[in-house]
Amino acid sequence: MNNSVYLSEISFQKVKDDYYWSKLPFYKELSEGKSLKLQSPVSFIVGENGSGKSTLIEAIAVSIGFNPEGGTINFSFSTNDTHSNLYDYINTAKRAYPKDGYFLRAESFYNTASYIDSVYEFERKMSLDTPYGVSSLHNQSHGESFLSLVQNRFSGNGLYILDEPEAALSPMRQLTLLTEIDRLVKLDSQFIIATHSPILMTLPYAKLYSLDGGIKEVSYKETEHYRVTKSFLEEPERYLKMLL
Repeated sequence: MNNSVYLSEISFQKVKDDYYWSKLPFYKELSEGKSLKLQSPVSFIVGENGSGKSTLIEAIAVSIGFNPEGGTINFSFSTNDTHSNLYDYINTAKRAYPKDGYFLRAESFYNTASYIDSVYEFERKMSLDTPYGVSSLHNQSHGESFLSLVQNRFSGNGLYILDEPEAALSPMRQLTLLTEIDRLVKLDSQFIIATHSPILMTLPYAKLYSLDGGIKEVSYKETEHYRVTKSFLEEPERYLKMLL
């Protein structure tokens, strides 16, 4: 297994200003002497809604130079400037510089796909191949376009930051994404992924970091995603009786 880690450590500067993110437990820990050390080529950021997964992922991506809405460092579009300024206060340590990179953000993927179409307008009209495939991402289902992006655009030797990539994927397609992640890791790539998916979290060599109540490394079976999903599938009637 390749052990390429381009981004190896993350911490934050302490601020006195009152930002919404300054109240998040992960920020408080990482700005008071603790750092997040990324030791695996795949790091999953997990936690409950509101724990700050997307905020952290966004800050990492923007600090590296990625467009806040997604894409490569060369993407320069903006449809809604809503990203936080947390990236201004991040400290990162790098072991090496990747040759490729991409920030995949589920919530703004439509905007990213539209920008890609505008860049490759001529190639689309002539049905020519592009780094994103022959077909427009808008001409595919949401899930198909996610996988098409990974399969066509991600070339290896890269740092790939993904925010909830499972959002458009069926369980079977999540398994496909797992194989693509593994393929790219074997091509000297690193992934940092915010996710709720108990399927993606099963990747054997990945490290999982929970933001619930702070930030700490956890095992797969310690995650709430695993425990709740397993318990529900074993006894759905009991849960439904309580809920309904």
